Amino acid sequence: PYHVDPEVNHGIPEMINSLGMVVLSEDAIASVPRLERPLRVMDQWSYHARLYEAAGVVRSEPALQLVQLNSFGCGLDAVTTDQVQEILEAADDVYTVLKIDEVSNLGAARIRLRSLAAATAERRRSASIVTYDPDLVGDRFPVFDKAARRTHTLYAPQMAPIHFRLLVPVMRRVGYDVKLLEHASADDVEVGLQYVNNDVCYPAIMVIGQLINAFIAGGADPENSSVVITQTGGMCRATNYAGMLRKGLKDAGFAQVPVLAISAQGLEESPGFRLTPGLIHRALQAIVVGDVLQTVLLRTRPYEAEPGSAEALYRHWDAVAGEYFSSGWSSTLGRRVGYGWLVEQIVAAFAGLALKPGPRRPRVGLVGEILVKFSPDANNDAVRVIEAEGCEAALPGLLEFFLMNMTSASWRFENLGIGTKRSVKLQQGIVWLIEQYQRPAIRALTRANASRARVPSADSPRSERPEPVFDVPHPIGELAQRAESIISLGTTAGEGWLLVAEMMQLIEEGCPNIIVAQPFACLPNHVVGKGVFRELRRFYPEANVVSIDYDPGASEVNQLNRIKLMVATAHKNAGRLTPETVGPRALSITPVRTSVPV
Repeated sequence: PYHVDPEVNHGIPEMINSLGMVVLSEDAIASVPRLERPLRVMDQWSYHARLYEAAGVVRSEPALQLVQLNSFGCGLDAVTTDQVQEILEAADDVYTVLKIDEVSNLGAARIRLRSLAAATAERRRSASIVTYDPDLVGDRFPVFDKAARRTHTLYAPQMAPIHFRLLVPVMRRVGYDVKLLEHASADDVEVGLQYVNNDVCYPAIMVIGQLINAFIAGGADPENSSVVITQTGGMCRATNYAGMLRKGLKDAGFAQVPVLAISAQGLEESPGFRLTPGLIHRALQAIVVGDVLQTVLLRTRPYEAEPGSAEALYRHWDAVAGEYFSSGWSSTLGRRVGYGWLVEQIVAAFAGLALKPGPRRPRVGLVGEILVKFSPDANNDAVRVIEAEGCEAALPGLLEFFLMNMTSASWRFENLGIGTKRSVKLQQGIVWLIEQYQRPAIRALTRANASRARVPSADSPRSERPEPVFDVPHPIGELAQRAESIISLGTTAGEGWLLVAEMMQLIEEGCPNIIVAQPFACLPNHVVGKGVFRELRRFYPEANVVSIDYDPGASEVNQLNRIKLMVATAHKNAGRLTPETVGPRALSITPVRTSVPV
């Protein structure tokens, strides 16, 4: 809608007038619905809905043509351009899209518009017009049904290696033949660039490319395979990942492959998949165990006395945890395993790992968009880069991401009138219930911290005082209280206020050095990432924060140089900053009500 501003559109409407054509807005013609539903995309934005209706009118009126202005790097515009193109080309209509940025040289735009005028006279119109492919199953697209569950291999992309390796046996235990695509290669990214609109964010290009390439180069059987992808709700373009994946599969020649879009909101019907209580129960356990393994591994690996010992210990307990989630019986240990016992033994094993003496390394936190933060293939193995630079990496857990939106329920009700008091209490109750899964981890980590000191610093006056070995999870309500001092709890697009809360938590726990990993042009992460840097440094002058953009075309050398500059500052500040100097006393927190007694 902002393209109506002449300072943004560079006078393109007037240029169209100068070529002898009249300009109408989408509002002027989209008042009467003419477009059959459903569409391939998740049609959830009002402006987008009007745009699609306008395209439906244009294709049915020979006197009308459509010119769409979109912004460089706008992922939401990328969703609309593909769908509008499909609507128009289904009628053999001409689709013209002009990409707008700060450059005001409109020579190319003038040529495109003249070509549109010339092509109009020669346009051939189709007798039938549809917005979807009628040859596909169900006159829409193939669905993951009960037959597919029994016979299909379900291919899943990698996002968080430590966690997803545990979620796979959880899925297999309830009858899904899941194959995890462990690594995303450069070829996968190239396939993504070929079949996904390049203005869409890096995670979509990587994940969709990984799934499509499983059929192109990976040997997957399209007749007996399905693909699975997670689907968020809300305003993030990730809501349309499933639609983008279907388009990419169709363009690559695999339109018969069903897409299972898993979302907590139940955005799509998939008869072959159900979020049963047993599946949710074990999935939550797997996420907590993954968070514990991640915490203890990253905290001990930089200090291991024997090189490779921490990684070997992780592999051992990863195997045991996988066996527990598969059947409850561990052939590695020769015994049945329980959830609480498993968590306690993992923490105890890493707490007993032999560490070398010496000064404590500077801690560097890694936050940002969920896939780029957790996937080494997406962030060029930023954790290993941090460790290779003589630092200790700190990575927040995954569970809190699923609690963020429900934690904001009270804010939405009080400020926007969304929901009811009953629904707010229900969501707060669910948050409380999910946090009970963290209790074994909190107990085990707290017990380990009480019995063992952190690696001492040779030149620190605090070297003789015991310090916690491992970071202990904090209640999501406490994170919300911190974040609200800087950002509204109504900010839930992408990683929302949780990204700010994670940065604040890291700083207050003695980790003022932070990398914010963001996909290029990811609007939510840039708003809540870069957008809060100034305010964050006002509260925490010691904060050493850097934003790194990740994209198929981004320079890895430039990314590495930016990390090295940040790490150099971290080493310079090491020893003089303590949790007390950057801790909670640097910030006055006003408590907010984010939960209720259950």
